[in-house]
Amino acid sequence: MYLNPEKKQEIFGQYGKSNTDTGSPEAQIALFSYRISHLTEHLKKNRKDYSTARALTKLVGKRRALLDYLKDRDIARYRAIVKALGLRK
Repeated sequence: MYLNPEKKQEIFGQYGKSNTDTGSPEAQIALFSYRISHLTEHLKKNRKDYSTARALTKLVGKRRALLDYLKDRDIARYRAIVKALGLRK
């Protein structure tokens, strides 16, 4: 299993306010980014896995929506998370 509870706690601790902070946009964006990178690697090996491709597209859309929300609410937090995760936009 690629995403065990310990890995989630590590992501939430690094990007959220605490290890139990699962609701902040930064923590959710970081978790989505981790999942997106995993699914991208999977699709490089399994090109015809269309259900995973659809799930990846939906996940990218969710992350984009959270980034747009954060950009509208607090531009400094938005810039910090984009820089920390190395996202292009």
